[in-house]
Amino acid sequence: MLPVVALPVRALPGHALPVRALPTTALSGSVLAVSGALPGATSAHARLADTEAPARWSWPTSSHVVLRPWQAPATDYGPGHRGLDVPAGPGTPVTAPADGTVAFAGQVGGRPVVTIDHGGGLVSTLDPVLPSASVSAGTLVRRGDPVGTVASGHCRVAEPCLHLGARVDGRYVDPLPLLPRPAWPVLLPDAQARG
Repeated sequence: MLPVVALPVRALPGHALPVRALPTTALSGSVLAVSGALPGATSAHARLADTEAPARWSWPTSSHVVLRPWQAPATDYGPGHRGLDVPAGPGTPVTAPADGTVAFAGQVGGRPVVTIDHGGGLVSTLDPVLPSASVSAGTLVRRGDPVGTVASGHCRVAEPCLHLGARVDGRYVDPLPLLPRPAWPVLLPDAQARG
């Protein structure tokens, strides 16, 4: 199996940016990092980046486009984007990305959040999501079950979204390797991506 790498990418103005790790044979130009060599990367995170494995999760909305990708923080408490944003307006139905048990359904920092424990240390967070009446801590959910609807609060009003986060053993990781391929990639030459 080939190693997996992170590509330097940036969205074109007005376009969404789905991002996906690609095998090194598909690359030209420089590589930012090999997933196993990232500072703070765990073996569990390296396993999640395996592009040969089938997707473990399904998209939580009908959109398969990434407005804003994962941005790893330099430290556990440093700035970053601990998940990815999927375009979704208020009221959009949200489904469980995989089988699990709802660990939390309520307010965090003034926004509604649904957290699902998928077992084996893997947890998903869906924000901002107003939980369905039947969803509360302890509720068993199956992949694709409705868990709530998108509220406002994470993204700008002009570009509403759902934030999907993933944690392995308490540490946030990029959820994209868990999902089926995004709708379409926008990759720019390395010099432009560094901005």
